[in-house]
Amino acid sequence: MKKISRRNLSVMRLGRCVAFLAAAAFLLPFTILLMVADQQYNLSYNYKRVFYQEYVFDNGSHDEGLLTRDKFLEVGSRMDARREYLRNECSRLGLDSSSHKAYAWEYLINRQYHVIWCNIFKAASTSWMYNFNLMANYTAAFLNRTKEVPLELARKKYARPTVEMIRKAQGDSITFLIVRHPLERLASAYNDKIVHAWPKSFHDQMGKRIIKKYRKTNQKSAPTERYPMFEEFVTYVLDETKMKRTRDMHWTPYTDFCTPCKFNFDIILKFETLDEDQKFLIQMARLQEIIKPEWRNSGKGTNTLHNINHLYSRLNKSQLDGLYNLYKYDFLLFNYTMDSYYEIVQKDNDNNHG
Repeated sequence: MKKISRRNLSVMRLGRCVAFLAAAAFLLPFTILLMVADQQYNLSYNYKRVFYQEYVFDNGSHDEGLLTRDKFLEVGSRMDARREYLRNECSRLGLDSSSHKAYAWEYLINRQYHVIWCNIFKAASTSWMYNFNLMANYTAAFLNRTKEVPLELARKKYARPTVEMIRKAQGDSITFLIVRHPLERLASAYNDKIVHAWPKSFHDQMGKRIIKKYRKTNQKSAPTERYPMFEEFVTYVLDETKMKRTRDMHWTPYTDFCTPCKFNFDIILKFETLDEDQKFLIQMARLQEIIKPEWRNSGKGTNTLHNINHLYSRLNKSQLDGLYNLYKYDFLLFNYTMDSYYEIVQKDNDNNHG
């Protein structure tokens, strides 16, 4: 009986080993799939980048005016650093948790060329709306002569996506966004939409309401401009925020627009380095034959910086604090600072324009 029991015990142990190995062999592919899925966007992006470096350059299809191999590698390292910084900040601030909702409203997905863009107004949006319309097979001749609003043209070809649509398309696409210093973006929106508002337009009517509510006309030094002064505009924006009213899309924080902690971005372009950054994107997405790295409605140059300094010199520290609180996550997630602006604004006990 003992020999039979030992033999049975050995058979049982062998059976268990076989069952364990069979289970491991069955589960291994699923484990690998889960690991791959977890790193999918990194692998996809890195594969495309390696392909570009090793094939496109080596086969002589590098276009004049785009990045050289060395510059391409340099900008690629910059993009790696930006992605890592964003990922770390999202985790540190808890913005990547399930308690935060993802918003897909402002994304455009181009399945033909495998690119996904979150449109941030006043951050090269005019240029890239034009580019996405080209990729939607509108001709340059048509786009240059039409009076239709570029965004409305684009939405005829790019339906508003869902979060699920974006995540599905990311598997074989390059996802990007363009960011800009939040206070530069606000000043640009003010100049474009408030100072130069079309007569009787939505923003022209908004400007009249701002003047009526915030301008003190009984003072000798009261401004006579027909548009709101910058300090009046800022007061309006901060008050609308306090009242939790829906903000205009041209100065809504872009972290509210794009929820960048809820999607994986391959390329983060910055307004400050846009010339190189968009060349990198065009080459990565192999769009050289479709679009050119140019700016439309560009506001670069020393005059722009001078204008921004002039505008913010009209504010006081309390107003600047309010703007930082409004754009806090835009600052933190994309490594922008307020330091130089506190040197421009008035002290709180100085004459307050707002």
